[in-house]
Amino acid sequence: MTRAHAGHTPRALRSGAALALTLALLPATTPPAHAADDTCTGPHLIDQASPTLARLQVSQAHALSTGSGVVVAVIDSGIDATNPHLGAAVLPGIDLVDDTSTTPGEVDLDGHGTAVAGIIAARTFPGSAVEGLAPDARLLPVRVYSQNTDDARKAGTGPTSDRIAAGIRAAADAGAVIANVSLSSTEDVPVIADAVAYAHDHGMLIVASAGNRASSESETDGPRYPAAYPGVLAVAALDADGRPADQSIHGPHVDIAAPGAQVVTTTTGGIDCIYATDSAESSFATAYVSGAAALVAAAHPQESPDQWAYRLTATAARARLDSRDDQAGWGTVQPFAALTLVPGPGTRGGERPDGAPTTSAAPHQAAPLVIVRPPDPWQDARAVGAAIGVLGPALVLIALLLGRARTRRDRGPDAATPTASA
Repeated sequence: MTRAHAGHTPRALRSGAALALTLALLPATTPPAHAADDTCTGPHLIDQASPTLARLQVSQAHALSTGSGVVVAVIDSGIDATNPHLGAAVLPGIDLVDDTSTTPGEVDLDGHGTAVAGIIAARTFPGSAVEGLAPDARLLPVRVYSQNTDDARKAGTGPTSDRIAAGIRAAADAGAVIANVSLSSTEDVPVIADAVAYAHDHGMLIVASAGNRASSESETDGPRYPAAYPGVLAVAALDADGRPADQSIHGPHVDIAAPGAQVVTTTTGGIDCIYATDSAESSFATAYVSGAAALVAAAHPQESPDQWAYRLTATAARARLDSRDDQAGWGTVQPFAALTLVPGPGTRGGERPDGAPTTSAAPHQAAPLVIVRPPDPWQDARAVGAAIGVLGPALVLIALLLGRARTRRDRGPDAATPTASA
């Protein structure tokens, strides 16, 4: 269910100039869609490529797009740009939390934003195999909370709905075309809905978490916001086996799914880390889809946010092409297929941005299976034998007739015929 706004005019990608913004914030809380896994401590390198990237066929996608020229806003706890994977990717940021003199591109007290950023656009360097889905994209840190703790909330530096809304607007004004919002709430808050509509109208695709049970005000499945708003791509998590994760919130708002367990990414105060080792988290699944969206936006800059979202949902891997479900939406994100899709009246999966109905033809049907068998050394001999079996009797008959004709020629006129004498 891709919930598109009508009337959007496609535009080219904009620059990544940052915009400072200060707004009065209300105390309504919107917790991050994650349960912090702080088992990763100290600097270390991971020299094995993430199997998640292989499952998503990212190497094939990188042959077509690496996200170059795309600005992705990470609306979160900030990004630690001292991590060597991220320094070259991070733009001057936007800080909406008045608790430190540092900028959101220099500090991340919580660590969540840095982990999300690495999934999206980590650069490689010698000795480490960690890489983001869109390694040439630029990251715009939009710091909307300090830490996800009770103390931070009491101090007014925890996540709030108004601060998140301000961050979404600021990201759109700063030139981001993709925004990763790994936060969710059960509350339908008008200020966030208005900010989402504003960002959409300014050409930004918001990719948001469908929610996690452990970090939600309610563990009941159902809409989470901003994921459930029109124009937002809502992401649920898959477990380590590629199945819809029980930890992830499900419901009619879910558009697409992505891996959310055993996540290899970046960390604060260190270099590499593996998060979500015990259970899948939709925060990280959201980041994978944001990275895929950045690849699509770079390859198709003339298209609108709704068209980028449609590419992702239409090509997602699923058992039934014509239907979604509340656990994984339209299926598992497939970046390469999204890049190469040629949308048409036969494309199946999701609501087309132009409102045209879907039909029965698949966009990417597999080529017919051709079985190539090894050469058969006896094939020629059998063919000769078969020919002899068919032609043998005819050849014998011809030989007999030729022999009889030769005998008559040698003997002269038939002896039974009388010869007249003179």
